[in-house]
Amino acid sequence: MKRISLDSLIQESKASAYMQQYRYIRHKIETNQIKPIKNSPLNGKTPALHTRYWLIGPQPDYTGFIEELQFQIVPAINADYYLNHLDVYEKERKWVLLLSNYLKNQAQNAAGPVSVNERSFQIWGREKFLQKEQGKKVLAHCGVPMEQLLVYGTTEPLAYYSADRQAGQTVLIIENKDTFYSMRKYLLNGFRRMFGEEIGTVVYGSGKGILRSFTDFGFCVEPHINAPQNRILYFGDLDYEGIKIYERLFELFCGEHEIEPFLGAYEAMVQKAEAYGMDFLPDTSPGQNRNLSGRFLGYFTDGMKGSIERILKAGKYVPQEILNIGDM
Repeated sequence: MKRISLDSLIQESKASAYMQQYRYIRHKIETNQIKPIKNSPLNGKTPALHTRYWLIGPQPDYTGFIEELQFQIVPAINADYYLNHLDVYEKERKWVLLLSNYLKNQAQNAAGPVSVNERSFQIWGREKFLQKEQGKKVLAHCGVPMEQLLVYGTTEPLAYYSADRQAGQTVLIIENKDTFYSMRKYLLNGFRRMFGEEIGTVVYGSGKGILRSFTDFGFCVEPHINAPQNRILYFGDLDYEGIKIYERLFELFCGEHEIEPFLGAYEAMVQKAEAYGMDFLPDTSPGQNRNLSGRFLGYFTDGMKGSIERILKAGKYVPQEILNIGDM
């Protein structure tokens, strides 16, 4: 609604006497043409008037919408919300009708689940309507759960390289791109032993991306990488966030694999960091969650654990990139 000032209304009234002005404005209020803005100050006269008002336009006729919601929308859509918020229905009507049409004519013939974006395009002609636009809000207003649309989420594909395609190998998940690239190059050059471990496959974790990809891990990789007899190592930055990624990954894989820290690589990082000196190391990013479970540090010797804790407590961290292909 638009706003209008008391002065503008008085000019509009063309009345010179205050009581005539007052009656003019009261008439507009009583006939729902204007509405006082409650927090606007009074004009200091008797009888008093507010100094600002909302302009009220003609009220829309929603009779057709009410009949449509009551008799034309499929029963699978709960119309209660829209019947109580007809102005919202006016804005979302296009999307509701498309959903109603899908539920009436196509849903029962669905061959099976499809991706969220695929179903979104099928119903609304917009592939990102459910994920990034107003699709979830429309579903909530319709009382239709996402599961009813038979959809599944997708994650970013995992990048990996296998030098060994047999089950029973050691798989290394790497947090950062540069380190993944260097270790992949090392394997491509025909070398397998890194920091005391025989590595068969390297997987690019993409920071926290590995946590999102975990649900599709078995789908994203070939069977020899997800074989139950494999040993899986994790290697990331030595900071709170990198350690939290490991601890969360351990929880997600629990029952399938025991994810272990790549001890030899972490020890090489610490030794190189100590050679550089604490002042050379970068500062820890502010706002990191410092509540660690202790699971990660529990794999290390007391001496190495102490070295890692000293770095963290000093507000420093050691990036994976401290190591390069020459250190392997």
